[in-house]
Amino acid sequence: MININPINIADNFKLDQGSKQIEEPNKENFSNYFNEKLQEVNQLQKDSQKMTADFAVGKTDNIHQVMISAEKAKIAVNLTTAVQSKAIDAYKEIMRLQV
Repeated sequence: MININPINIADNFKLDQGSKQIEEPNKENFSNYFNEKLQEVNQLQKDSQKMTADFAVGKTDNIHQVMISAEKAKIAVNLTTAVQSKAIDAYKEIMRLQV
């Protein structure tokens, strides 16, 4: 009869407790991140407007890229609006809390 040794799966997934420290988020990091993302959305809008204007005056004939650019800008604005709405809802919920 063959002797089968059990495999201890937990040994394969041991976490190294000392190697990584989790940084606490601070206001500056979130603020910078938020500003960067808003600038990216703004740049997508500008790119879309430029490509649309170029197409209108005949500088480009690639309607596919124009439409892709417009949809990227639209999705980015919709996502930004949704995040804004959620942030306002969270603020209102916090204000309703009784201390």
